[in-house]
Amino acid sequence: MTYADIAWLPLCGGLTAVGIVLSFLVFRRRGAAAGLRATAWSLLPLAAYLTGAHRTLWDIGTAAVRFVSGLVLSPTVWAGVVLAGLSAVLFVVSGALRGRTLSRARTAGGPEKSEPRQAERPASAGSSKTASIGSAQPGPDKSGAAKSGAADDFADIEEILKRRGIS
Repeated sequence: MTYADIAWLPLCGGLTAVGIVLSFLVFRRRGAAAGLRATAWSLLPLAAYLTGAHRTLWDIGTAAVRFVSGLVLSPTVWAGVVLAGLSAVLFVVSGALRGRTLSRARTAGGPEKSEPRQAERPASAGSSKTASIGSAQPGPDKSGAAKSGAADDFADIEEILKRRGIS
């Protein structure tokens, strides 16, 4: 069957007429919103005919059918599908291996690529965060006691919460 073999006006008009009848039934049963939505869908076949979009839809449909039938019946295409699947599996495996080697380097104390080392971080990072939150009062003096980075951050957070009355 080709495009020219089909009587498009009766087909599109008939689809629209059936759709409008069904839309009326939907309107009575489910309400105005559902009825109007069904009417909108019902008008699309006639609108496609009047605008000439039905020819484009026909071309898209035939191209999709040709592609799928060529995909199913062609061993060359299946070889391409297998290669694409193998490529996807290799990407996933390489990502897993890369993640594993990075985690080994971190646990072994090797160089870290995602975070700067402790010596490269600014010394006053915690105090500048505390001061920038909007408190006019300076934080309590640590009296020279050096704390680790994580404990220092938690102490700063606890201090901010206490000043705000949240504890």
